[in-house]
Amino acid sequence: MNKKTEKRKLRDELRREYDLSKLKGGIRGKYTANYNTGTNLVLLSADVAEHFPDDRSVNMALRRLIRVANRPQRQAH
Repeated sequence: MNKKTEKRKLRDELRREYDLSKLKGGIRGKYTANYNTGTNLVLLSADVAEHFPDDRSVNMALRRLIRVANRPQRQAH
């Protein structure tokens, strides 16, 4: 085995600090159906997320922003 293959093999292994006993009970593909139906997941930055308690409030704020952005612009005289 050459050094590149050895390094790649080492990178594919879990680190010693991972406790595999805590990983029991996971369900493979748990969110696949949602993903396939077009569910859109978005990660908010921490400074933005602190202003929204839940996904409903984020959606309400974005809908309001969309309405404001789509309003016809008034002409300045």
